[in-house]
Amino acid sequence: MFPIKIKQFTKTIPALLALAFAGSAVAKDSKTLDVYWVDVEGGGGTLIVTPAGESILIDTGMPGGRDPDRLHQAATQVAGVKQIDHLIVTHFHIDHFGGAAELSQKMPIKNVWDNGIPERDPDGKANSNFLLRIKPYRGMTVGERHIIQPGTELPLKQTNGTAKLRVRCVAAMKKFVAVPDATQRNPLTDKVKWVAEDTTDNANSIAVIVELGDFRFWDGGDLTQNTEARLVTPYNRVGTVDVYQVNHHGLDFSNNAVFVQSLAPTVSVMNNGVTKGCGAAAFAAVKSARVKAMYQLHKNLRDDIENNTTNEFIANLTRDCDAHHIHMSVAPDGKQYTISIPDKGHTSIYKTRRK
Repeated sequence: MFPIKIKQFTKTIPALLALAFAGSAVAKDSKTLDVYWVDVEGGGGTLIVTPAGESILIDTGMPGGRDPDRLHQAATQVAGVKQIDHLIVTHFHIDHFGGAAELSQKMPIKNVWDNGIPERDPDGKANSNFLLRIKPYRGMTVGERHIIQPGTELPLKQTNGTAKLRVRCVAAMKKFVAVPDATQRNPLTDKVKWVAEDTTDNANSIAVIVELGDFRFWDGGDLTQNTEARLVTPYNRVGTVDVYQVNHHGLDFSNNAVFVQSLAPTVSVMNNGVTKGCGAAAFAAVKSARVKAMYQLHKNLRDDIENNTTNEFIANLTRDCDAHHIHMSVAPDGKQYTISIPDKGHTSIYKTRRK
């Protein structure tokens, strides 16, 4: 359940980048699993393309044109897909669901997975404002809508010549998957620092694990500290992961240190904004897990600039950025993965750990 030490290596390979990534569409005869962190300015927008060429989008950024346009461009011009086969909306905050309706006008969305559209503002605020914001999402044209549950697996095509692929929900509406058989008590349990309960919809976020063979990737939306802690203590229901999408854009309301240490990622990726995310406590929690590399979509340009990784691992360095994305490609056997920032010429290769 806890990490086995396996040698990891990282190197910059501009020549490999030019051949493999170059900002062009990925040919799916490569049988790789590809993940694109699209710059939606501190919102959520993670695009996954399976070895079979099916597309999964987790969250859709804000409404208003910019984020739906960026997601559409990433899907069609970079990832080479013509539709979204599965859209997962982790929770009903506008920086996560807001772009969905506009995106559905640009390309077909076959399946939507969410917690069920609430009748009232899940944060307990003015309901009229929430109903106005949710109306486009409620009315958008999609193939089928599904309410996701812990344990739900997306019905995905398997591909000959690749490791087994799974995308599985592990948490939703503060409910969790069952503890795996023979799981030992998490030795970090007594180190949890509980905080005041979060009463917003962040705590209800859908969390998924994406697996290709031994490779494992975490996307937990905006899960907050107590819900995170309950997911891994007193028993770790998640196990360890290779890549951790930093919860809640790197805000301090999330990223409980015990949670991050229990997942023990090799690499983290933060979908932060110029002034959003990169909280001191969240940054320290990720560092405490001894990750090998910390990626950010944006450089933090607040006064607390020490809460940044090195520029090599940051996609966008300036306030008026060009919306550079981060790309991960997992080998068909799931035994290694490459993370690149195509517009910067950065590529790093990591070995998957045995679980």
